[in-house]
Amino acid sequence: MTDTVIQATNLSKAYRLGVANNSFPTLRDTLASGARRILHRQPVLGRRNNGDDQFWALRDVSFEVRAGEVLAVIGPNGAGKSTILKILAQIVEPTSGRATIRGRLGALLEVGTGFHAELTGRENIYLNGAILGMRRAEIRSKLDEIVDFSGVEPFLDTPVKRYSSGMYLRLAFAIAAHVDPDILVVDEILAVGDAAFQKKCIAKAESVAETGRTVLIASHQMSVLQRLCNRAILLDGGTILADGPTGDLVRNYLQTQEAQASTDLSTRTTRTGRGRLRVVGIEVFNKKGPVASGQPAVFRLQVDGPREAAQCLVTIIDDLGDPVTSFDSLEHSLHDRQGDDYTVDVESLMLRPGCYRIDVALVADDRVVEDHVETAAMFDVMPGLLDDRPVTAQPGFGNVSFPHRWKVRR
Repeated sequence: MTDTVIQATNLSKAYRLGVANNSFPTLRDTLASGARRILHRQPVLGRRNNGDDQFWALRDVSFEVRAGEVLAVIGPNGAGKSTILKILAQIVEPTSGRATIRGRLGALLEVGTGFHAELTGRENIYLNGAILGMRRAEIRSKLDEIVDFSGVEPFLDTPVKRYSSGMYLRLAFAIAAHVDPDILVVDEILAVGDAAFQKKCIAKAESVAETGRTVLIASHQMSVLQRLCNRAILLDGGTILADGPTGDLVRNYLQTQEAQASTDLSTRTTRTGRGRLRVVGIEVFNKKGPVASGQPAVFRLQVDGPREAAQCLVTIIDDLGDPVTSFDSLEHSLHDRQGDDYTVDVESLMLRPGCYRIDVALVADDRVVEDHVETAAMFDVMPGLLDDRPVTAQPGFGNVSFPHRWKVRR
């Protein structure tokens, strides 16, 4: 008897362009996936398809997953990761090909999928649990466990329309994680929420895997994927480029990302957004010397487009694809752009020596994403001094060094 629980055969999915182009991603769409996933039906995709009125999110994708495997789905924005998972979860139909699922599948693909805004958290547990295939008695028996996991007990009888996106996430994941599925599918959702809850989510995924059940995770957090997954598939342009050990494919993907960063940003086509404003250049420098730990640094972004209000978000990513820190122009009440540049002045760069990348997004006043570029630039941080003490690279000990002093009490 075969132990294959997922069999994907020549899966293809086409989306029609045209009318759908009027719908652009909002800031909420972007931030809900760690500022990483933006809707793919946009004018730039039409140009990439040489004027064709169809965008092929997937083309003849075939793979199988055996019982007990923990599979990572890796790839840049628009690679087809979410489309594959939505087909497996029977949320969308493939244009051609088929997917065979053997066993009970629980899917967490978007924040609050299946929630009713007017119902309370408690009522949505029963509603969403039923959608995921749980019987009422089963939901009742697990209610306390679900509530405890989610951490929303004080708001359990409050309508979820008053929940923050983080509360939506915690409750949605808690329900999906307690379905006890044979197959658990998770899409980028670990990028949202605080560190404590992310730790809970990862631990739950590990526990599901340890019981011999199957897990599929799509994420940009490479360290999480390497920790959880024993196998990966690498997607780009709707096709599978490679299938193999997670560590090997993560290195392959990161090297590809680094190669993209060396191309002229003004001509980069691997970007998403409405496109009226575009980041066309990024510089990272120190006016008095090399970019080094503990020293001043300047991040300068050149923007092309009308001089109108726009929010700028810059995320610094480490060599494993994990966010280290971010800069948000709204935090400093910078609402108007008078020139062609955004500049971030850092008095003391507290990054440890190493290679870092920059993801950038521009968001208009109407909350539509104008431009979003992954690995828009790379920069190196050299060893330096922080509080007159040397700062060196220490693999495995984090990416940030804080000014500090040791004391011994006698």
